[in-house]
Amino acid sequence: MYRYDTTDQRLIDERVAQYSDQIARHLAGELSTDELRPLRLQNGLYIQRHGPMLRIAIPYGMLAARQLRKLADISQRYDRGVGHFTTRQNMQLNWPQLEQTPSILGELASVEMHAVQTSGNCIRNITTDQFAGVAPDELTDPRPYCELLRQWSTFHPEFAFLPRKFKIAINAAAEDRAVIRVHDIGLELVREADNGEIGFRVFVGGGLGRTPMLGKLIREFLPRRHIISYLEAIMRLYNRYGRRDNMYKSRIKILVQALGGAEFARQVEEEWSLLRDGANTVPDEEFDRLAGYFSPPAWEALPDEDPSHAARLAGDPVFARWVKRSVHPHKTPGYAAVTLSLKAPGVAPGDISDTQMRLVADLADRFSFGELRVTHEQNVVLSDVRQRDLYDLWRIAREHRLATANIGLLTDMICCPGGDLCALANARSTPVALAIQERFDNLDYLYDIGDISLNISGCMNSCGHHHVANIGVLGVDKNDEEWYQITVGGQQGNEATIGKVIGPSFSAEDVPEVIEALISVYLDERTDSERFIDTWRRIGSEPFKARAYQGRDRRRQAPVSAGVPAEKEMVNA
Repeated sequence: MYRYDTTDQRLIDERVAQYSDQIARHLAGELSTDELRPLRLQNGLYIQRHGPMLRIAIPYGMLAARQLRKLADISQRYDRGVGHFTTRQNMQLNWPQLEQTPSILGELASVEMHAVQTSGNCIRNITTDQFAGVAPDELTDPRPYCELLRQWSTFHPEFAFLPRKFKIAINAAAEDRAVIRVHDIGLELVREADNGEIGFRVFVGGGLGRTPMLGKLIREFLPRRHIISYLEAIMRLYNRYGRRDNMYKSRIKILVQALGGAEFARQVEEEWSLLRDGANTVPDEEFDRLAGYFSPPAWEALPDEDPSHAARLAGDPVFARWVKRSVHPHKTPGYAAVTLSLKAPGVAPGDISDTQMRLVADLADRFSFGELRVTHEQNVVLSDVRQRDLYDLWRIAREHRLATANIGLLTDMICCPGGDLCALANARSTPVALAIQERFDNLDYLYDIGDISLNISGCMNSCGHHHVANIGVLGVDKNDEEWYQITVGGQQGNEATIGKVIGPSFSAEDVPEVIEALISVYLDERTDSERFIDTWRRIGSEPFKARAYQGRDRRRQAPVSAGVPAEKEMVNA
């Protein structure tokens, strides 16, 4: 993985010193709250519902075991012993003290980490496929390109105060696991048919939030040497014409929509003509240099199938079930990538305790060359595990509630912190997620349902990516009460789709039963080969909508017994 050079370390150390001085002046009354605000946001510090929240950068989701141990130590000493992984592959600490945040940043700098580009109107953390470098279906490793864009965008003075935050994702695999089409810029690595040159398909104007949109393809092929100059052309156009008068219309997707994809692409090409073949043209030697940081570990020469692994699969059905959901193909014979689930029943999705962080770091050292990845689905991946070690890894992970065999199933939910912590949220997310977990805490039933995604957001910012889930749950405020809007039909991957709202919102108590009603339609109507999303596409939304609201109406019409409201009685039944 990438290691800091002397320039990287000096820049981060200087930023820590600068921030420490800013906080000291603020605490001394020399810097007002308003004056501090843009300075703290540049260093990942928000003021949330109950106090500060610090968002720590994990560039393209890569962590070394030593870095995860440092996060465990920080969460134990400066927080409440829990970190939360986000959909941008970052970590949030939700309970730090303001005066201690300079010490936290200093600790992070000691292990080549920081909180830059995690907040504010800048280019945020670059994200990519959690299986980058080991996926059998990838064209090339996307991480050197992520690192190139990280170095280009970090502290870039022209793009430090954009009209709004800006998100970039890169995919190099046949299957898009980075959801590139819902990003401000989505980049797909491709090979040019005529000469075999590697370059990018460029999508612009995707995004979720209040106005969800899929990005538009503005260039079919961009030679990789031009990636920086072409992105600068896009960013300059956005910086110049992106709206600053209305934060709800300030994202680049609004500009692309207003101009139209073809006209936006034309203007980018015009701007790019002033930059093309200039100083920002990236030579092959630079790509080679960056690729050197991501050279493969010392993989052994192993058989395609390990005999001991096959025997354990045959002899332990619980282990076999975990392997089916949590173990993924690896391009190297005898190895596998493993997803450790952070979606155990009764735990907020994406939360990981300091004890679990230390354990995962130990597992990475023992089984995966000391490296791990954070996924945008809020889980953790060990990317280089020998097949013969899978059983030992599973037994240890299971003891620490990291081996729930639900990857890709209903309870493998994406969920933002919601109204319990976030000042922007309209409603709580975590209690709804826990209620759904409890309702569906039966792996046999989950396996019968099969592959399905369910995501939850506490507000229209869509930090829980509810728009691109098969079933999405959105918290809304209605007369100062928490209600939940349900969308159906969203999808990630190559067939990315924005879900559709099925109708009026539901109460929190209704949501688990509404989810069950939607699932029941699928189970009644599916063919043998259909996933939930396939059935929805075939029969349309009306059968799902009808059953969801029939159940709600029946509960509201049920008689009251012994002074207990009917709706409450049904929940407790």
